[in-house]
Amino acid sequence: MAFCEARCEANPGVELDRLKQHGIAALTCENPRYPRRLLEVSDCPAVLYVRGTLPCEDTLLLAVVGSRGPTQYGKQVATELVEGLVEQGVVIVSGLARGIDTVAHRETLDRGGTTVAVLASGLDLVYPGENLRLAQEIRLRGALVSEHPPGVKPRMESFPMRNRIMSGLSRGVLVIEAGERSGALITAHQAVDQNREVFAVPGSVFSPQSRGTNHLIQSGEAKLVTSPADVLEELGVAPCEPRAVQSTLAQADSAQMRLLAEMDATPVHSDELARRLALPSQDVSAALSLLELQGVVRNVGNMQYIVSRRWRTE
Repeated sequence: MAFCEARCEANPGVELDRLKQHGIAALTCENPRYPRRLLEVSDCPAVLYVRGTLPCEDTLLLAVVGSRGPTQYGKQVATELVEGLVEQGVVIVSGLARGIDTVAHRETLDRGGTTVAVLASGLDLVYPGENLRLAQEIRLRGALVSEHPPGVKPRMESFPMRNRIMSGLSRGVLVIEAGERSGALITAHQAVDQNREVFAVPGSVFSPQSRGTNHLIQSGEAKLVTSPADVLEELGVAPCEPRAVQSTLAQADSAQMRLLAEMDATPVHSDELARRLALPSQDVSAALSLLELQGVVRNVGNMQYIVSRRWRTE
């Protein structure tokens, strides 16, 4: 009865005008622009709302999900894996949530890649609100998608349903840090049901954020991943040669070279580097800033630095 009443009250012309006002396209399953891979899912949305531009059908899409409260390790792993995947032309799909989702979207955009965000609300309502600007950037460099029309607010039950779209759009799902009851595990299990590949990054046995990912690997539901090549190889993609790091290390001074000799993929504080090398802190900070501008080192937060992934592979 409620459905019949709603159908009688609905005005298609008004709804179309509202979609146009927000720059949203409504794609039905019969529309040739509806993603073919998503059509393979038995419970695919009857209507997919899109704001932005969906990737070409022959593009490799990979969902990246994880904890909303990641550790520094999780953030660093997400940054490096996404960077390497984007270099190979992979489109990153995620859910615009706090934590790993945000890191994945942000790193993709910073590296000039394309990303797709799947929302659990109408596309005119971004949740969380702090990611509004990020969502606007994604719309310009990729797409925001949802099964909900404008005006629909996110509800608790909407998020697990949203996750099936993320995995459905993608060739596989990469899980980076997930607790025992993490929503990222729901996405992984949905991916298994959809015959998608599942990948997981191992973590410390003492970290609550890694219990879910470690269990996925232990149970055989996910393939262990330590590098972008692990994902690409499993998906049958031959990696291209990465772009060379554009730096001027040939003219680097001795302080910069000494710094690099003391650094690797493990974060180290600038003060600790100054202590090891017996150099003034301001000199070390200046050298690190120059190396960061050249893409050789990365500040992973709180003045903790690592050597960038691309430089380590040179």
